[in-house]
Amino acid sequence: MTVLLQVSDPHFGTERPPVVEALVQLAGNLNPQVLLLTGDITQRATGKQFSAARAFVERLNIPTVLAIPGNHDIPLFNWVARALTPYGHYIPSFGSNLEPEYEDNDVLILALNTTRWYRHKDGEISTEQIERVARRCVSARADQYRMVVLHHPMAVTTSRDRENVIHGHEQAIRRWAAAGVDVVIGGHIHLPFVLPLHQRWPELQKPLWVVQAGTAISHRVRPDTPNSINVFRVGARVKEMKSSADLALRYCALERWDFDERTKSFEAISSHSLPVING
Repeated sequence: MTVLLQVSDPHFGTERPPVVEALVQLAGNLNPQVLLLTGDITQRATGKQFSAARAFVERLNIPTVLAIPGNHDIPLFNWVARALTPYGHYIPSFGSNLEPEYEDNDVLILALNTTRWYRHKDGEISTEQIERVARRCVSARADQYRMVVLHHPMAVTTSRDRENVIHGHEQAIRRWAAAGVDVVIGGHIHLPFVLPLHQRWPELQKPLWVVQAGTAISHRVRPDTPNSINVFRVGARVKEMKSSADLALRYCALERWDFDERTKSFEAISSHSLPVING
């Protein structure tokens, strides 16, 4: 089994120290193999904020870090830097690979950069990105759970968030479902939820889940939505059928952990099963 910790929208420069300490402690208890750092790592893309974020990630002591930028991680007011070197402060702390990948026996994770210097806050998926993900997932092993990691949301649950849905989402949903993507993970809107996209889009050929995260440590929380993180536990299971045939399941258990203001710690508050029958 592979354990993944999703930390989204920390917005360093607006972080809450008690929540930072609680998350460091939680990571030590969970001992995940992979950190998914899904964008808006900083509030204003300054070198100081990125250095603080890097120090925080090192304290988490997670072997593999998959980080992607969010719209807050490119300069907002300096238009020359935004156009010519949008990731100038990001790269020294988190590297020049803006679309990292991870693969083991349990999971294939493909992270995409959905920021664009010419968009203020919206995200975008290009046809090239969509096709590259599709090709990788088609060639994945049958028992590998296939995850795509974005900053901007593929789908939303409220009307107020519709404007935040990523440009190119319809093409991506259809193509990725056909190619075998199991879950698309995002952040940006600071609202955690699990959405069975195949129920909204009944024409999809297989189950496709959307999982969103809240802001992990920032004070920029939405009303009635505390700081939160997601934990994924990924591995294969076998389902015994009445015909006596066994079908392997690509299986993922998702846990949402919220920061509790009383205990000053993260507490598990919900869990979901996200299985997909191979084939």
